[in-house]
Amino acid sequence: MKLPKAAHRTADQNKSVLMVMGHNGTWEWSCNAFNMLSRHQLFVIYHPVKNKYFDGLMHRIRSRYGTRLIPMNNTYREMAANKNGLNATAFVADQTPRPDHAYWTTFLNQDTPVFKGMELIAKKMGLPVLYTSVKKVKRGYYEMSAEVLAENPADTGDGELSEMFIRRLEKDIIGQPETWLWSHRRWKHKRSNIGHLANN
Repeated sequence: MKLPKAAHRTADQNKSVLMVMGHNGTWEWSCNAFNMLSRHQLFVIYHPVKNKYFDGLMHRIRSRYGTRLIPMNNTYREMAANKNGLNATAFVADQTPRPDHAYWTTFLNQDTPVFKGMELIAKKMGLPVLYTSVKKVKRGYYEMSAEVLAENPADTGDGELSEMFIRRLEKDIIGQPETWLWSHRRWKHKRSNIGHLANN
């Protein structure tokens, strides 16, 4: 694996970055490989498992090569506490948020909610946003690449970063549909349910 040029460039500039990606390719491998090759310290946002044993097991597996994990509900607090380091914080952002707290768009021809956290934090902290892609080259071989979605997120409009991420992820999925994690029940919520949820 070669480290993406965008990661080298931001490290040369002593800039921390926010990485956004989907559950396609070998995302777990790519995070560990990135952390071993990059000058950035990699942090990955994760959703803790309720079972303490399995949560501890997943934490050990994911952090054994130096990657550091941030529980989803502590994301901004932890990122702010580490803001003086040279860090890359990865958001695997194609999971399903509460529909009344989401940015809504069309994704793979479906009405789809998207987490707003990536966009809001990038703007608040002024971090360049890299879209990270993992593609299968052949059996057992994967290639990681990254491109800058926004150097200055504060200059983007509401929903613009989320839209750029979704469009790039959609392109990758259409290119290699077999490598995306289809089992996430991505469309379990409907936009029409927002009013009902907001009143409960």
